[in-house]
Amino acid sequence: MRPDLTDLKTLREMLSDAPKENDTARQKAAERNGQLTKPPGALGRLEDLALWYAAWRGDARPEISAPQVIVFAGNHGVTAQGVSAFPAEVTVQMVANFEHGGAAINQLAKAAGASMDVHALDLDRPTADFTQGPAMTEAECLAALQTGWNAVDPSADLLVVGEMGIGNTTSAAAICHALFGGSASDWTGRGTGVDEAGLANKIRVVAEAVALHETADGLDVLRCLGGREVAAMAGALAAARALRIPVILDGFICCAAAACLHAIDASALDHTVAGHMSAEGAHGALLDRLGKEPLLSLNLRLGEGSGGALAINIIRSALACHSGMATFAEAGVAAG
Repeated sequence: MRPDLTDLKTLREMLSDAPKENDTARQKAAERNGQLTKPPGALGRLEDLALWYAAWRGDARPEISAPQVIVFAGNHGVTAQGVSAFPAEVTVQMVANFEHGGAAINQLAKAAGASMDVHALDLDRPTADFTQGPAMTEAECLAALQTGWNAVDPSADLLVVGEMGIGNTTSAAAICHALFGGSASDWTGRGTGVDEAGLANKIRVVAEAVALHETADGLDVLRCLGGREVAAMAGALAAARALRIPVILDGFICCAAAACLHAIDASALDHTVAGHMSAEGAHGALLDRLGKEPLLSLNLRLGEGSGGALAINIIRSALACHSGMATFAEAGVAAG
């Protein structure tokens, strides 16, 4: 059961008292893993993934039957600062493409056997330009968090969250700079492909925004520097934790949303794995800060949940081996 997300205090309390993995299920899964017809450790990270998944689902011999992909879309007032190579209208156009099944994430979700949902958050009302003031009021941030919180299907057994929002790599860079320090240039990349002058401008915007707001509290950073789709992803990640649904993190923007939860409680992302390391330059550094080793590295920089959706079949394969392989006793094979 997940409680209603009525205010930001409820979210903080939920993260501090979130469900933990099932130690009994992990132990039984490990015992089974030790009896399978293979040398110990021969399947490498697939074995670790199977034990992680079993522990969160409370099932020593689990299967995936209902993966869910959710794409959240939002518009950013900071685009007025010229931080993107594309106009904000593209967000609306891409949402229509998602809804008609024409985007990359539609194909990847289908290939992974996942349901896909799209949530557009007030696209006609961008967040405020966060170089001038907070991106969202507390009420706006809470509303976006609630959208993500409510979007997670309780019957799902694996979750991927993705995003669409022109300007959101600037938001993600500002979040990381606020949470982890360093310089703005450490966290700011080319996003959709800005040129050298565009990158310099983007770095300036990130530096000015972080200097203006001067906070490292996870939810304050999310409110001041995030976007509605970023907050919605954070809400969905938190809901999945409450429901014990394992999550595959997508790229830089998804992980920036996750970092806001991690800043509140260091164990808030224990139910997640990193699906991939994207081509956005700072994503690797962000994964290091979150203690996540990516499953894939394919130079993706699309967003949408694309890298996370690709990784669904890695988790499926890990569980197919763990739950479907015969033990030495069942196969009549002599153990070493």
